[in-house]
Amino acid sequence: MLEEQVKIALDNVRPSLQNDGGDVEFVSLSDDGIVSLKLTGACGTCPMAQMTLKMGIENYLKKEVPEVKAVVGV
Repeated sequence: MLEEQVKIALDNVRPSLQNDGGDVEFVSLSDDGIVSLKLTGACGTCPMAQMTLKMGIENYLKKEVPEVKAVVGV
């Protein structure tokens, strides 16, 4: 299942975020491949959060799960 693939890929990203005092929560996956995530902890208030979301997590998810079209923060 696609959602499970996304969650597994997020588990691979999570340790890097946790090293900086943050984390990521899966919120939803739309039918058109948009993944909604919530950055928590230090990542939730970090001024670089949007860059982490787009340049880091989104790029990784697109590579690992080609059906992912974009990642958005909620």
